[in-house]
Amino acid sequence: MPAEGFTTCLWFDGQAEEAANHYCSIFKNSELGRIGRYTEAGPGPAGSAMAVEFVANGQKFVALNGGPQFTFDEAISFQIYCDDQDEVDFYWDKLTEGGGEGGPCGWLKDKFGLSWQVVPAKLIDMLGDPDPEKAVRTTQAMYKMGKLDIAALEQAYAGE
Repeated sequence: MPAEGFTTCLWFDGQAEEAANHYCSIFKNSELGRIGRYTEAGPGPAGSAMAVEFVANGQKFVALNGGPQFTFDEAISFQIYCDDQDEVDFYWDKLTEGGGEGGPCGWLKDKFGLSWQVVPAKLIDMLGDPDPEKAVRTTQAMYKMGKLDIAALEQAYAGE
């Protein structure tokens, strides 16, 4: 893994290797790196993954099997900016499959409990439009959605 930049450490309870493989299967520009395994010295089962380096969408991560002491919550999440509805649908479906759950305004939790927001890239411009009526209509439409629908957001933005 490259030495420059930051690496995000994600804490799991026995699911680090599964999670790293899962994220690498979803995102382009992804790969598994080194895997450190527990030995007979513990504290995890000998041979199980202790830490797994991986890159997902060019971002460096370490998945750590640290135990049940800490879990994910919405205070930390990852945003995925999408160019079109096909991308929104792809990431939403892949990240909610296998036990994940959708939330409001494009937010979801994956099967590991990690929070994501799947966002159309153009939404930021619509929400920040200098015409407050366009921004309000778009915001109100977004508040009614789980997975974001680009066509419906564009219609609200246009006042249709």
